[in-house]
Amino acid sequence: MEKTFDPQAIEKDCYARWEADGCFVPSASGEPYCIMIPPPNVTGTLHMGHAFQDTIMDALTRYHRMTGRDTLWQMGMDHAGIATQMVVERQLNAEGKSKHDLGRDAFVERVWKWKGESGGAIGEQLRRLGASVDWSRERFTMEPALSTAVTEVFVKLHEDGLIYRGKRLVNWDPVLHTALSDLEVVSTEESGHLWHLRYPLSDGSGQVIVATTRPETMLGDVAVAVHPEDERYTHLIGKTIDLPLTERKIPVIADDYVDPEFGSGCVKITPAHDFNDYEIGQRHDLEMITVLDFDARLNDTVPEAYRGRPRFDARKRIVADLDAAGLLERIDDHKSAVPRGDRSGEVLEPLLTDQWYVSAKPLADPAIEAVKSGRIRFVPQNWDRTYYEWMNNIQDWCISRQLWWGHRIPAWYTEDGEVIVARSEEEARRKAALSADAHLRQDDDVLDTWFSSALWPFATLGWPEKTPELQRYYPTSVLVTGFDIIFFWVARMVMMGLRFMDDVPFHEIYIHGLVRDSEGQKMSKSKGNVLDPLDLIDGTTLEALLEKRTSKLMQPAMAKAIEKTTRKQFPDGIPAFGTDALRFTFMAMATTGRDIRFDMGRIEGYRNFCNKLWNATRYVLINCEDKARGEEDKVFSDADLWIRSRLHRTIREVQENFAAYRFDLASQALYEFTWNEFCDWYLELTKPILRDADDDSPEARGTRWAMLDVLEALLRALHPLMPFITESLWLRVAPLVERGADTVMRQPYPEAGNYVRDLDAERNMDWVTDFVLGIRQIRGEMDISPSRALPVVLQDAGDTDRKRLGRYAALLSRLANLEQIDVLEPEAVPPLSATALLGDMRLCVPLEGLVDIGAEIARLEKQLVKQRAEHQKVSAKLGNAKFVDRAPADVVEEQRRRGTELERLVAKLEDQLGALRSASG
Repeated sequence: MEKTFDPQAIEKDCYARWEADGCFVPSASGEPYCIMIPPPNVTGTLHMGHAFQDTIMDALTRYHRMTGRDTLWQMGMDHAGIATQMVVERQLNAEGKSKHDLGRDAFVERVWKWKGESGGAIGEQLRRLGASVDWSRERFTMEPALSTAVTEVFVKLHEDGLIYRGKRLVNWDPVLHTALSDLEVVSTEESGHLWHLRYPLSDGSGQVIVATTRPETMLGDVAVAVHPEDERYTHLIGKTIDLPLTERKIPVIADDYVDPEFGSGCVKITPAHDFNDYEIGQRHDLEMITVLDFDARLNDTVPEAYRGRPRFDARKRIVADLDAAGLLERIDDHKSAVPRGDRSGEVLEPLLTDQWYVSAKPLADPAIEAVKSGRIRFVPQNWDRTYYEWMNNIQDWCISRQLWWGHRIPAWYTEDGEVIVARSEEEARRKAALSADAHLRQDDDVLDTWFSSALWPFATLGWPEKTPELQRYYPTSVLVTGFDIIFFWVARMVMMGLRFMDDVPFHEIYIHGLVRDSEGQKMSKSKGNVLDPLDLIDGTTLEALLEKRTSKLMQPAMAKAIEKTTRKQFPDGIPAFGTDALRFTFMAMATTGRDIRFDMGRIEGYRNFCNKLWNATRYVLINCEDKARGEEDKVFSDADLWIRSRLHRTIREVQENFAAYRFDLASQALYEFTWNEFCDWYLELTKPILRDADDDSPEARGTRWAMLDVLEALLRALHPLMPFITESLWLRVAPLVERGADTVMRQPYPEAGNYVRDLDAERNMDWVTDFVLGIRQIRGEMDISPSRALPVVLQDAGDTDRKRLGRYAALLSRLANLEQIDVLEPEAVPPLSATALLGDMRLCVPLEGLVDIGAEIARLEKQLVKQRAEHQKVSAKLGNAKFVDRAPADVVEEQRRRGTELERLVAKLEDQLGALRSASG
């Protein structure tokens, strides 16, 4: 076995063997357990959020696979309509072409070609992460079978009156020329202006002042609204206004929406270009006047002087004309949330367009009841409030997109404008009683990507066919996802599952937090704090990291700031930590629902944990290979009984915490058992037996048997969290315990009941370890070398202490390096000593000849002065209200932690000094 752990040497070959051997395919025996992967975009790459989420799903899948469940982790990719179309369009642009040069059919063919050659890179990255998805069942939302499911759902919902075509406001991207979902809109606060305009009353009796951040939309105003109880304007309600720059008159109306305290209390109403105005327009049956075209240029409904102008150019002309007419009251600097498309970066426009919609309320009501009744459970439970809030206020869902890549709307138009929804053109002709040569045009739009994703839990299992997989794995067991798509994906899957399967799509929804950087900041390219999980797995140079984080398109100042931060954080690049260390870091930080701060120190610590496990296995193999062990003729030491008892407790804790989705606590239990109990204590306790006893003695046989048995079970217990290292080590250990040596994946998860809980052994060995720790504490406090053998005097030793001492004296002497152990008689006074408590008993190490007490007092006094001064500095900071109020929260919290630490240290130094002064008289 190699002396050092090298993750790169084992990971790729290990995964390839698992996949080739079909280890991820469901067993078809046992109770079904199914997880649907949130389908990553075919254009995507693995980021820290993916890695975190997929680690959790893989750990659950591996764990339940080992408990005997028939596990299916369903893999698949989303066609990502906008993102994929943009990728291919950029390729065409680089060739001097556009999609229109190719035409729709040729363009779609080009996208399929790109998908076959370059799409799905994230699949290979998932393999690097160790994801045990069933690749043999990988699905793609645009494949024929899933397209059939999408069409069937659309047609059935239309037949049931739940899909309709209508003209309503949407988020319109004037670059991509498509409607966008709210999730594809990024609203950020930007500096701009607020223009205050004078609108003259038609009767010449005065004017009203309105304010707008988009003056170009005033050409589409159809009313001015005031609050019905605003005494300043009640006399104006029902009058008309001469809309500036136009020849139209518009009414003054009353509506409760208007806030009398905001601005002048008068609001211009443009229903075709503002979502709030649209609702007012619906209530008052106002005309809808659209003044922008699909390119965000002013259209033919506006005065000729502004027609064809881009919106921002028209804005300047309109403001200038209003000013010239004396109708510009003033211009204020103003910050407002500006909506931009997440792909194009362009400012979006609310635009009145013809789109297809799903009537959501009838679908939402059963979905709400499914959570209220407990058929679906959120973990943590508080996320159900977010779900209810969205679902109770649900609006009809715009499902059409003006793209070429996606599921084309299954609707056809006759020459006289009749709309026929059908599963195919042939069916449409039959429904309309049209001949084969009659003109019939299919709708140009495609469906929102979220529409096909909403069918994911049952469409991937073969619906609308009644497949064996659908019958066995639906409903699925748990959905693992982020809070940001509870409405966009989670709620829609619930609605569609209940509608078409008459059952919930999953029983539990585990909501995880975001992965943030070590300072608690959201990872973003603009901040230069993004981490690539593969860089953490494989390592990377500083130069490669800078190339990833900075771009030639960035502003030079931003690129320089990012470079400076990166050089400071990673002057030597990022070392290779391996997949197992990264996965264990994620699991150890996966508290329910909270965002996690990814600390590089944590992953480094868990890389050391991998080394510890590797070296512990080497020790066991060196001492057990080719040596006697077996079921018969063996005697267990107290240490053997103790470690098996501790393993019982650890397995029980892990099982309980997996059931509760407390992966952090499960990881902590395994870490503490592995590092502290098995490696640091148990293996150390085996050395005297293996060194002193005959190789073939019952004691040596028992210890070898226990070492192998516990190590083999531990590797199985750790496998869901750290699959690669546990597989590599288990294959070496398994033959020695006569287990099948194909893969640890197909082994049963350890059962606590297979390891007897021996409380006597635990109490005895806890006494031994506490004794040794007490001596080590004294050595540390008194700065005594570990190599120097010490005398120990025991004061107030009880009967149990004396019995244990008689049993473990030799062991204590070895572990704590003691030259002798004496027990004081009752009432006897110990010599001048450094002490530690063990229950009611006091461990006393005589200081004569060991420590110069005067020099030690002087040293501690000097330390105490220094630490008190530090404590006073921190206390002064925390006592400064300006610092507490203005400093970042994490900085204040760090100072509080530092203050508590220093307070403890000062108290400890005072206690040590007091003991020494007292002892010296």
